[in-house]
Amino acid sequence: MKKINRREFVRKGIAGVSAVSAGIAFAGFDAPAYESMNQVKLGETGLNVSQLAFGCGTNGWAHESVLTRGGMEAFKKVSHHAYDRGVTFIDTADSYGTHTFVRELFKEVPRDNFQLMTKIWTEDNSWNKVVPVQQTLDRFKKELGTEYFDIVLLHCLMNGNWVTEKASFREQLSEAKQKGEVKLVGVSCHNIDAMKAAVVDPWVDVILARINPDQVRMDGTPEEIMKILKTAKDSGKGVIGMKIFGGGDLTQEEVREKSLRFAWKSGNVHTMTIGMEKTAYVDDAVERIARITKNNSG
Repeated sequence: MKKINRREFVRKGIAGVSAVSAGIAFAGFDAPAYESMNQVKLGETGLNVSQLAFGCGTNGWAHESVLTRGGMEAFKKVSHHAYDRGVTFIDTADSYGTHTFVRELFKEVPRDNFQLMTKIWTEDNSWNKVVPVQQTLDRFKKELGTEYFDIVLLHCLMNGNWVTEKASFREQLSEAKQKGEVKLVGVSCHNIDAMKAAVVDPWVDVILARINPDQVRMDGTPEEIMKILKTAKDSGKGVIGMKIFGGGDLTQEEVREKSLRFAWKSGNVHTMTIGMEKTAYVDDAVERIARITKNNSG
């Protein structure tokens, strides 16, 4: 089959091939108009990203995830498809084991065509040993095949004292930022107190927060979280939503629609990351987000 890149999709106006060609379709997934994700401003950070990020961390832990277990060829197929649909923002992390997978993608599509976010685990455990940040970044560069990172986050912060507890990480990432190796820094929050600390911390450029309307795998009620994220957005920070589908617990057709609509209509989320291991999952998310953002008053 001839490869068709994103520009050709847009130029030729191809429609109706996505879920069928993937061999799978969600309930309620009609013939798509073959929309493409737009680029949006990530707050006042100066970085533009796609409205949807290609999440590499579904069930990710200890250097593996759904995508690594599926193998390289499957990863390349779905990541290329996501790029063809305008998904240029890649969300990975050391703990997901997908760095080398992303590197293979960069061999076929220029790295500069993407916005790349990765995350540093900050605790010692069976699969991670804390070393100086520069040493970690140097390893990441080799694993990912890149000389710079658009965003680097401290991963999975669990309490409100991280500002002082992770001071060394913060200082070292600031040095990497000054050298141009890292454009933006921030945190991935798994605790409401950690999030509250992040929104008022001038060091934080970007916040990754768990958000859905059903309070599944979240750090507080949707109302509480949205109030905090509004503060972050109003202060110019980039806000990225995760766990939009509750880590896989909110995947019924009507619930997917409700969750995506909730995130976008809030006005407090610039973009969102979703794990998508099949091309049909990419198509479903892209079509829904394109429709929801076009009909903002609906």
